[in-house]
Amino acid sequence: MSSTRTRALALATVTAASLTALAGCGTSSNSTDDGPGGTVRLDVNGQPPKTQAFERKLFDKHVKQFEKAHPDIDIVPHEGFMDPKTFNAKLAGGKLEDVFYVYFTDTRNLIAKKQAADITDQIKDMPHRGDVQDELMKVFQDEQGRQYGLPTANYSMGLLYNRALFKKAGLDPDQPPRTWADVRAAAKRIAKLGDNTVGYADFSKNNQGGWHFTAELYSRGGRMATQHDGKWKAAFNSAEGRATLQDLHDMRWKDNSMGSKQLLQAEDVQRMMGSGKLGMYISAADNITVIAKQFGGDYKDFGLAPVPDAKATLIGGEGYMINPKASPEKIEAGVEWLQWKYLNPDLVERNIQDNLDAKLPIGLPMPPTPDIWKGTVRDRVEKAKRKHANVPVHNYQRFMDAAPRTTGVLEPPKAQQVYAVLDSAMQAVLTKKDADIDKLLDTAEKKVNQIYSAS
Repeated sequence: MSSTRTRALALATVTAASLTALAGCGTSSNSTDDGPGGTVRLDVNGQPPKTQAFERKLFDKHVKQFEKAHPDIDIVPHEGFMDPKTFNAKLAGGKLEDVFYVYFTDTRNLIAKKQAADITDQIKDMPHRGDVQDELMKVFQDEQGRQYGLPTANYSMGLLYNRALFKKAGLDPDQPPRTWADVRAAAKRIAKLGDNTVGYADFSKNNQGGWHFTAELYSRGGRMATQHDGKWKAAFNSAEGRATLQDLHDMRWKDNSMGSKQLLQAEDVQRMMGSGKLGMYISAADNITVIAKQFGGDYKDFGLAPVPDAKATLIGGEGYMINPKASPEKIEAGVEWLQWKYLNPDLVERNIQDNLDAKLPIGLPMPPTPDIWKGTVRDRVEKAKRKHANVPVHNYQRFMDAAPRTTGVLEPPKAQQVYAVLDSAMQAVLTKKDADIDKLLDTAEKKVNQIYSAS
């Protein structure tokens, strides 16, 4: 849930509709010798805004280093990312950057509409091509396995918990809950500490309720939607879907372990965790930094474990694609830039030192050591992280150890529309003691199928 830009809350909502609007518009040229001295000019977005001073300085430093190593490529950076509201117009008008940022949820549609260049041939000999996790590469592939972009960072969900409260409640912080039954039992013990202490919290508004329902459903082995003959249908009205809502209802009303204040979103729950009044919630690793920096938390007090049951975990992330109108030379240059900047273990290790010099946390399961690697490269990056860690890596080791073994599942199609529907179900079970779970799922299923049939 993290990237080269700091956007914990944006990743908490994971909405394509809320992508930052582009601050600069580059003109993509199909000519080759359009830079100074006959170089290939490459317009790229993803440059952090000036308000993010460290990230901006590091990005610009990388541009200079890359250009020095590649004198035939002239990088022209632009602030911002990809705005779905203006993307089509920018592409049609020749104003789309040559290399542009996307969320994982955008790739399927862009590939189907042929709005990204096929880079399959250009990445065949790319360094470390085989060291990137296969499932992340597949996010940018079509049904024939052709490649249309590259992943640069990802997140997966886990169970974020307060180690200090675990100790206070007589629980072992080094043995966090492994199942949803364990979560429920631990939440009851934590809530019994009193003084407005909440055992488990969940989101239920602004589409974040539906997002968390999805994460919890996946962890039990359920799915939000399935595809048949190219058409999507809701799949959450299932035993796993009922168990997800039933557990939340029972923790709220039978166990009194979720507190009386509901209709929460990310900031509310992060504040509760930072104040030491919350035991657990489902989260990505970037929330730890937000809690520490914005809400007074201490890194040593938090742990991150795999999602309960761990039959699968919701994953998301980001990457870059290349303008379909780009010349072959620009495509080659774009792949070279993406590999050097984002898929380069050597640069990851240098980023660690830059972050240390800036007194930023090293050791969390997030950038500057994004968990996109596999095999020996992943081991190398993790070793470097442990060597330079300035936060307790041990607190998050269970999550990192389980990550390669846990199936990652992307968000459903039309995610934000679907999440808005499921918000209502989440709100109902957390605010109405007599909520009819079967009826809630039946209603939600009909609404989601209407969304899919209209597309």
